[in-house]
Amino acid sequence: MSAATVHALTGESRASELALLAKALGHPARVRILQLLLSHEHCYCGEIVEELPLAQATVSQHLKVLKEAGLIVGEVEGLRTCYWGCRERLGELHDLLGGLIDEAVEVDTSVCC
Repeated sequence: MSAATVHALTGESRASELALLAKALGHPARVRILQLLLSHEHCYCGEIVEELPLAQATVSQHLKVLKEAGLIVGEVEGLRTCYWGCRERLGELHDLLGGLIDEAVEVDTSVCC
């Protein structure tokens, strides 16, 4: 989804998309995993486990949530999976969140709903 597509979404679609991304980032371990992946060209699951104080199964579950939201990409290489952050998707998150903030700033708070 491009930035233009993000802007073309209806209010309900924008809200759903933002909620999906917010939920994916709603756990500190997932934020840390995303930070780790963005600071490297790519990482294998085992390398991520070495960096975090979490069990491999827990890291795998967090990776699944991030991947389903499109924030990371994973590619199987033999017996291992290589992951990297999806900067385009983060751009979409930026546009969605920026739109929400812009709307909040523009609202006339002297009038109720």
